Amino acid sequence: MTGGDGAGSLVGVFALQGDVAEHVRVLTALGARVRPVRSAADLAGLDGLVIPGGESSVMDKLSRLLGVAPAIRHAIGEGLPVYGTCAGMIMLAEEIANPIVGQQSFGGLDITVQRNAFGGQVESFETALEVPEVSGDPVHAVFIRAPAVLRAGPDVQVLASAPASRSENPEHSSGEVPVAVRQGRLLATSFHPEVTGDWSFHRYFLERVIR
Repeated sequence: MTGGDGAGSLVGVFALQGDVAEHVRVLTALGARVRPVRSAADLAGLDGLVIPGGESSVMDKLSRLLGVAPAIRHAIGEGLPVYGTCAGMIMLAEEIANPIVGQQSFGGLDITVQRNAFGGQVESFETALEVPEVSGDPVHAVFIRAPAVLRAGPDVQVLASAPASRSENPEHSSGEVPVAVRQGRLLATSFHPEVTGDWSFHRYFLERVIR
């Protein structure tokens, strides 16, 4: 898929850790200008920011060590549009249910998330999700050591859910668990749309969240 849907937007990709190149490739193909974000100075002038999948605990440590965490928190508070995928969802969450010792997040999104809610690497899976707000067709979603939303605040819109039977949390024995949410200018998914060839969420971020 190609197209100029994001033409003119300058989008940063948090580049201290995670699958940075994949997001850069998709955003560029959609017409956005892309800047790797490794310091507070890299946030200047951005129209939006993407926080990729990876290791949320490592992202947290590096962002604090290099002094970029406070700047990202401030930018979120000032209304910068941000899209977090997998570990990026954890970094945007106000609360992590099962953090490692001392783990922090950028916050901003009124959700509680569980790390590795769907199991480890060997429990990775793919599925089609109905996300009418984002796409008229089912969205191809890949879950790799993915988080899940345990609690969503009243201002959080649940865009998509996955069968709770996939979750390892005993509280999710039936029904569905949220895996894609939006709160104003913040968007997050448990899964990795950057690796599937389905760019619906990136396009939605550029067209509906940033603009």
